[in-house]
Amino acid sequence: MSRWPLYAAGFTTAFGAHAIAANLGGATSLLVLGGLLALYDGAEVLLKPVFGSLADRIGARPVLLGGLVAFGLASATFTLADRPGWLWAARLGQGAAASAFSPAASALVARLNPAARRGRAFGSYGFYKSIGYTLGPLLGGLLTWAGGLQLLFGVLALLAAAVAVWAALAVPAVAPLPRRRQTVVDLARRLADPAFLRPTAALAAAAAALSVGVGFLPVAGHAAGLGPIATGAAVSVLAACAALVQPWAGRALDAGRFTSLTTGLAVTALGLGAATLPGLYGVLLGAAVIGAGTGLITPLGFAALAAATPAERLGQTMGAAELGRELGDAGGPLLVAVVASAAGLGWGFGALAVLVALIAATAAHPAS
Repeated sequence: MSRWPLYAAGFTTAFGAHAIAANLGGATSLLVLGGLLALYDGAEVLLKPVFGSLADRIGARPVLLGGLVAFGLASATFTLADRPGWLWAARLGQGAAASAFSPAASALVARLNPAARRGRAFGSYGFYKSIGYTLGPLLGGLLTWAGGLQLLFGVLALLAAAVAVWAALAVPAVAPLPRRRQTVVDLARRLADPAFLRPTAALAAAAAALSVGVGFLPVAGHAAGLGPIATGAAVSVLAACAALVQPWAGRALDAGRFTSLTTGLAVTALGLGAATLPGLYGVLLGAAVIGAGTGLITPLGFAALAAATPAERLGQTMGAAELGRELGDAGGPLLVAVVASAAGLGWGFGALAVLVALIAATAAHPAS
């Protein structure tokens, strides 16, 4: 049962990120809104590799528990002090805390499961994170409607506390493994190895496609004359497909039936291409295929990283890979926005589709 608190930790970081991000519309200005959104992601970009390395040094379990406790305290801060300054502090604290327990949870998923079951384990971990991403905006909106942001932050504080207690009781202590001294050159060489770069690039491409799908498919639907119900349904289809495909992909990987990241990347590129089709057909088809493609990539990417990484460096690798995902999450929408502003949204989807296809071509390797 030690795996379930890890899945709950994955749900917590995803739910917390999207529940608040989707309900900051009451910010005093777009600049303030952008700053609050960037604060959380910026903390993750800077700190995930740091906490991943710390997990290797002192053990992933204490980093997991410390991150969950810190997330709960940061959330409680704004619950107890409803002031704009404390909102900034709470959001920064949440991002820093998620930077700790997210890579630690990924490292524990790898350490606590034999190689033959890692695909299934990462598939389930990704499934529950996807559920968090899906439910975050909806449940966060309901909580904000019922009691404002204070209630939402309070629920997040209780959720993090409950998961921390559960993890403390159920997740076994996993002692850090002996490590030989690593120089900066050694780290650079390992992170430049194709065994790290290929799955990390694939995970970044998946994050970019998901972020673009969630952000721009509703824009495409609105331009086609579709109402908010239809465009909201499209985003739900994307999230549902991504969630449901991941456990299947993980089981198929463990059984040796499906091992290629290239297939997932190709499906994702096709989904982005489908999103250029006009009307509801293009929006829904794009959402379903993008979701399926990213669902194929995620468990395979993390399992490939775990298989290629020395056990004593799993936290560092997972932290660096999470950094790659964060960069994809930010870079994908930026690319589409720049191209779309110059040539139209269809060309924006097409530009990202070409980029993902290029990544697929580089991943077409026997070891991928």
